[in-house]
Amino acid sequence: MHFLLSLIDQGDAAAVRRRLGIGEQEVLAVEHAVQWLDRLRRPRSVLLWILEEDDPATNRVLFQHLDTPDTIKRDILRGVPFGGTGGRLHVLAHGQAPEIPVGPRGVVGGLREARTMDTARIAARVVGADDWTDVAEADRAEPLPGYARWALTERIDCPPAVRAQFGSHAKFTHRLQRAGIVEPAEYVEVTRPPQEVLAVLGLGVLLFPRRAREAGAALAPLVHAEVGVDPDAWAVLAQLLPTFAGTVPELVRTSGAVARVRG
Repeated sequence: MHFLLSLIDQGDAAAVRRRLGIGEQEVLAVEHAVQWLDRLRRPRSVLLWILEEDDPATNRVLFQHLDTPDTIKRDILRGVPFGGTGGRLHVLAHGQAPEIPVGPRGVVGGLREARTMDTARIAARVVGADDWTDVAEADRAEPLPGYARWALTERIDCPPAVRAQFGSHAKFTHRLQRAGIVEPAEYVEVTRPPQEVLAVLGLGVLLFPRRAREAGAALAPLVHAEVGVDPDAWAVLAQLLPTFAGTVPELVRTSGAVARVRG
């Protein structure tokens, strides 16, 4: 509810909160927000959205987080700016960079040797932030094996231009969505249930504000059109939210329609 209410005028949002008997959203420390996020089902891209903020303190928390892949942990310690902000970050994290050995044929050679999905994922695990340009050039010179291409595509930090080089048709996009690689607008459009989606985005206001704003921009026109400042529509939405099985847009449309019928 808090995330959707942030998309309307805040004076009107305060009136809706009073009507529904809910307070302001709790402000969490980054460590606690990451812990809450870990309890929710969320797309794998969420980790990248957080890293794109290029906040050294947050990256330090992610380094300690068990679900962060070793390759990402290594790049965190190297100060990689995932958001493209320029110079290296200064991240002070407890622990050493994970050892990810490169095979005798090097990064690209290991990818070319991949003949199964498992071996491709092992080879793709070696690729660091500084290797993507070489990988893309090698693929343009001679396409990498299909398994290797998909293993690289599954990497949340695969640059968009490189991912587009590997595929762009509808089936490919659907496979990406199933693998948890999505953009914010896609996330709110296709993912269900809405209660978890909105909980993730609510935490995103702190952890990945830029991407959360993108998600909000995708939803705002629909929220304004369907529920707007109508407290009855917001009351319906609050009632439906805990058990609604559709997507967030379907929830918003249904809430507006029910309120109009009742009115």
